[in-house]
Amino acid sequence: MKSNNSLNPLYFRFTLFADFGPLRYLFFSLCLLLYMTIVSANVVIILTVYLEKSLHQPMYIFITCLSFNSLYGSAGFFPRFLMDLLSDTHLISRPLCFIQIYVVYTYASFELTLLSIMAYDRLVAICQPLHYHSKMTFKMVTHLVIFAVLVPAFVVGFMVYLTVRLPLCGNNLNRLFCSNWPVVQLSCVDTTLNNIVGQSLVVTTILTPLFFVLYTYLRILLVCRRSSSEFRGKAFQTCLPHIITFITYSLTLFCELSLTRFEADKMNPIITVVLSLEYLMIPPINNPLVYGLSLPQIKGVIVRFLKKNPSLKV
Repeated sequence: MKSNNSLNPLYFRFTLFADFGPLRYLFFSLCLLLYMTIVSANVVIILTVYLEKSLHQPMYIFITCLSFNSLYGSAGFFPRFLMDLLSDTHLISRPLCFIQIYVVYTYASFELTLLSIMAYDRLVAICQPLHYHSKMTFKMVTHLVIFAVLVPAFVVGFMVYLTVRLPLCGNNLNRLFCSNWPVVQLSCVDTTLNNIVGQSLVVTTILTPLFFVLYTYLRILLVCRRSSSEFRGKAFQTCLPHIITFITYSLTLFCELSLTRFEADKMNPIITVVLSLEYLMIPPINNPLVYGLSLPQIKGVIVRFLKKNPSLKV
């Protein structure tokens, strides 16, 4: 008969970390630089929108929410990952593992729901410009953000709860961070309910937002076809950052979802590492760079601030 500890391991071991020897310090330095860049770039976006009253508009409020989510998701991944790069034993306690699962999965879900309400904002602005200010009020913006946060928070929370209660027959995770499905695969009992909830999570917080964004841009495209070239140019300029962000995140998330459908321990470790890290590393740095460089309103405020404070220039 198995002991209680074997059914409820006190820690998990990440088996995907390799012994890079002295190279670990190079990888640590590069990842630390990336993390510092992510934090700095997103903080700049947040402060720019907060301090500039002309940017207190729905679109920029949503961009700020994206930056907060990037900081949230990065904080749930990078500190632990940086520790593991320098460590010889890659162990994480059971509670911390489930906390990381919750943070990483809610970050991924928040990103898509926020991109969805941003698409709705652009839809109203371009297709119903005369009604924009009456529809996108501060109250409406608040309700949309709360909805975008609460739905994934509850859905992911329920999924993690179902995983926490599973008796597990092992503690080796072939990943670089805690992920729900690899933990579920360690279960000693039937996981049909977990599979159903997992599929519901994909539909609720991933597929539904994806299809909604595609629908909004189809509507916008139809309106632009009947409009002047000047109108199309302005619409393209205001939608381009969102399109780039949406495509980038969709591709990186698709890589992660594809990874969960294969037996990672039978794949090339380099491919597994790349697929699993993309959506945690690329979008958090991509979002502030895209919005900071593509939107003249944000870019203009940052440039004016640097001109007034030349000592802050690198």
